[in-house]
Amino acid sequence: MQTTKRLIMTFLTELGRKISISLDDPREDISEEEVVAAMNLIVDKNIFTPYGSELVSSVDAKIVLTDTQEFDLVVG
Repeated sequence: MQTTKRLIMTFLTELGRKISISLDDPREDISEEEVVAAMNLIVDKNIFTPYGSELVSSVDAKIVLTDTQEFDLVVG
């Protein structure tokens, strides 16, 4: 079984849509303050414009752990 870790940051666009940006394998010691600062920088610098719409605010952030178990489907 393989476990993956992902930081998911959710933003609101000027059109009222929620957009998520994810980062694989965030640092083990990442702090809430660092995540908030990074999200504020993304909004302030207008780095991304999904669907041609600017990000206007941060909504939430979370770290998600996923366990993946693959099956060998080759029979015989």
